[in-house]
Amino acid sequence: MNSLGQVAQQYVQLRRALGHKMDHAAWLLPAYVAYLETIKAETVTVANALAWAQASPRDPAPASRSQRIAVVRGFARYLAGIDPRTEVPPVGLLPYPKRRRAPFIFSADDIGALMAEARQLTPSFRAATYETLIGLLVVTGMRVGEAIRLHRNDVNLTDGVLMVRFSKFGKSREVLLHTSTTHALALYARRRDERWLHPKTPNFFVSQQGTPLLYETVLRTFHQLLARSGVGAQSPVRPRIHGLRHSFAVHTLISWYRDGKDVQAWLPRLSTYLGHRDPRFTYRYLSATPELLALAAGRLEATAGRRP
Repeated sequence: MNSLGQVAQQYVQLRRALGHKMDHAAWLLPAYVAYLETIKAETVTVANALAWAQASPRDPAPASRSQRIAVVRGFARYLAGIDPRTEVPPVGLLPYPKRRRAPFIFSADDIGALMAEARQLTPSFRAATYETLIGLLVVTGMRVGEAIRLHRNDVNLTDGVLMVRFSKFGKSREVLLHTSTTHALALYARRRDERWLHPKTPNFFVSQQGTPLLYETVLRTFHQLLARSGVGAQSPVRPRIHGLRHSFAVHTLISWYRDGKDVQAWLPRLSTYLGHRDPRFTYRYLSATPELLALAAGRLEATAGRRP
């Protein structure tokens, strides 16, 4: 029988072939398998799955206990068909908390500090990769996974359009770019192609070794940049890379309110741009900052005041 590590790898590959992204499983399962090897366990049991899920991880951006046990549950269902000794953790064990985490909204100064730290990374190609990647997330509100999965042929630098393929909920969409963003992407692409004359991967963003960027590595690097820049150090809300997406949405809505736009009429455009299934998911951003909430309330009061 193959080792648990090999079986876990086969499981992830199979699920991806069926259309599942498996981003979390790809980096959580190796950690779980390493834990099983440490305690000399030969298969998954409810006891060792619980022990691992509730342990304090060393990762700077740890997954929730619920997420960790869910990843093990999926793997255990697959493993049970190979090893009858396998125990599948029941659904409902370590349930997800219902409370939504408040987002950290990055200011222009925060973004500037992060970008400055990204430029200091070594080697220089790594610095260019993260400066360009973070910049793209800031100005488009793309999900991290969407950005690192982009292929070269998904990035149309001539027309300034990105094609995000089969993202969350299986949807694809086009993302229009400002000319300054297109210019920054073109500079990175030129530098990447000069370094890698014979590409190892079709991915647009690559690592120092010319391989696709890994989700967990991007998260780890982002948290290093946060620590070095001091961004969010005094905030009760912990900054996360996904906060860049929230920040894009919030700053866009604030800009629309200030410009006097009919935000309710324009909101479906933002929903489409962000890849939301429904505008109601975008409405959640309305309470993200006091400024945005005040602008929305002020517009509502003004509208009510004009009614006969």
